[in-house]
Amino acid sequence: MERVLGIGGMFFRASDPEGLARWYADNLGIDIVPQDYETPSWQQQAGPTVFAPFARDTEYFGDPAQQWMINFRVRDFDAMMAQLTAAGISVTLHPEILPNGRFARLTDPEGNPIELWEPSG
Repeated sequence: MERVLGIGGMFFRASDPEGLARWYADNLGIDIVPQDYETPSWQQQAGPTVFAPFARDTEYFGDPAQQWMINFRVRDFDAMMAQLTAAGISVTLHPEILPNGRFARLTDPEGNPIELWEPSG
């Protein structure tokens, strides 16, 4: 069976697409989508990716109206937490380190849930 190689994009609706793209660039380091074909787009590091549909009534995403949540892998959890906190962004740390790593939650300016993950090992 032929398999996909990974996620090639994350597309979602926003009230202020340009402002939200700038927030992700400024706070999480995700490059804004180039306006030409010569400029490379944001490159993610290879690593584990979980693709997991959840039950429609899950509480895992927080707000029941949210249909999606994105999880970003991070290299230095403590540095990322310090960076976000310094920017005035509220981050909720998972109370324990799990066997697969450390986790934290935040939302973007439009209320979309984000989970940060520093894989163990």
